[in-house]
Amino acid sequence: MAEELFRMESICKSFPGVKALDGVSLNVFKGEVLGLVGENGAGKSTLMKILSGVYRADEGDIYIEGKPVVIDSVSKAHSLGISIIMQELNMCGHLSVADNIFIGRAHKKGLFIDDKKMHSEAKKILDDLGINLSTYAMVKSLSVAQQQMVEIAKAISFHSKILVLDEPTATLTEREIDQLFEIIRKLKAKGVGMVYISHRMAELNRICERVTVIRDGQYIGTRNLNEITMDELVNMIVGRSLEDKYPKHVRTIGDVVFEAKNVRRGTKVNADYLYVRKGEILGISGLVGAGRTELMRCIFGADRPDSMELWMDGKPIKIRSVIQAIKSGIGYATEDRKRDGLALGLDVKYNTNMAHLAQLTHFGFVDDRAGDRNAEKYVSLLRTKTPSIHQLCRNLSGGNQQKVVLAKWLCNDVKVLIVDEPTRGIDVGAKYEVYELFNQLSDQGVAIIMISSELPEILGMSDRILVIHQGEINGELDAKTSTQEQILYLAAGYNKLEGKPAPTLSAAN
Repeated sequence: MAEELFRMESICKSFPGVKALDGVSLNVFKGEVLGLVGENGAGKSTLMKILSGVYRADEGDIYIEGKPVVIDSVSKAHSLGISIIMQELNMCGHLSVADNIFIGRAHKKGLFIDDKKMHSEAKKILDDLGINLSTYAMVKSLSVAQQQMVEIAKAISFHSKILVLDEPTATLTEREIDQLFEIIRKLKAKGVGMVYISHRMAELNRICERVTVIRDGQYIGTRNLNEITMDELVNMIVGRSLEDKYPKHVRTIGDVVFEAKNVRRGTKVNADYLYVRKGEILGISGLVGAGRTELMRCIFGADRPDSMELWMDGKPIKIRSVIQAIKSGIGYATEDRKRDGLALGLDVKYNTNMAHLAQLTHFGFVDDRAGDRNAEKYVSLLRTKTPSIHQLCRNLSGGNQQKVVLAKWLCNDVKVLIVDEPTRGIDVGAKYEVYELFNQLSDQGVAIIMISSELPEILGMSDRILVIHQGEINGELDAKTSTQEQILYLAAGYNKLEGKPAPTLSAAN
């Protein structure tokens, strides 16, 4: 039996208006990766922030190697060998890899920084983890996966024996996930104990031995993954069984509502033609970096294209700005909700109404009560977990922040809703609710363009699928008769490599 590394017992934590944790316990052994799962707002991140010194528990005890400890600051957590890598990485892009690893702790020779020693020590850590990066590279030039590896190296530089990874694979490709898991295996071999927070159920079996489930701030149970089925685990997480990941729904698809032709922007976007019909969900698939988001940003007016022709309801429209796109009936729930989708320092009410203010304004004054009613309506409709509509968005869990982003566009009566990775960082129960919401919108005639890196989601929710490769539409597939292999075939550009023409786009009816 492996030796226990740390234990958290009966942890409680309250914030104004909500009890985030109520008697939650877990333990981790040396060289173990413990999965920590639960719906958004269940308290996973709060529990780990207590372990890492960001918050202090109201009640409960923490033991490291059998000895009770008090963790009242991040520096105290570091001194005890505890590090956390958050879902939103905290890097200084204008500094080098070595600078980021030792930020605030630079090696010195007298009054001056010993740059040579710092880079040498950083290289030792990277080499030990099998990370092939130059210590002189600027972090802003690195991919998200590489930045994450630098974060892990930074944690190891603190001689961490306890490591928390919060949704580490949310923005990674399959190849990058394999590289991350190889680093995790090396850390396991060194006796490092890890807590792995994830909504991707399939990953748990690959990297974890046990899984702890919390729901609504309470401890539900801990199970060995080789002794529990995925359906049983999902039932523990949501407190109910999910008969199907994707709600069964027969859509009534109408006429073409939106068309785009000759969308060009540098080497990133080179789309000849796409269309979407009323009540249809058009899936946009492709590898990371293929130009999916760049294409939609051009259509939404967030980026200026070199050329673009657009039609709404058969009439030509001009979109040169986001405001023009909104006035034309287009909404865009962005991939990066924290940077592009929300004003984190403002409340749920403001964020819900920010694209809807014209409808709430009369004679130059905003109707505050109408704004309250509108925000309350969408909190109820989307089942957003918040103490009130006056809660700051930065205090919501990732999944509930995403619901506020969706609410912002839903209340604006859009004709075309673009959703970029709509369920990234959202738990299985909340995903189902979002899918049901998309079905309701399609029933109302809203056309949805859905970008997703999750192939089961693309196949499960789309009517048609466009596959992007190097900025071009490399093929169109019928979601009902297509497979993941067919999507990957087109996404990898094999159509072109083998000299075969891309499948002809169906003519818009």
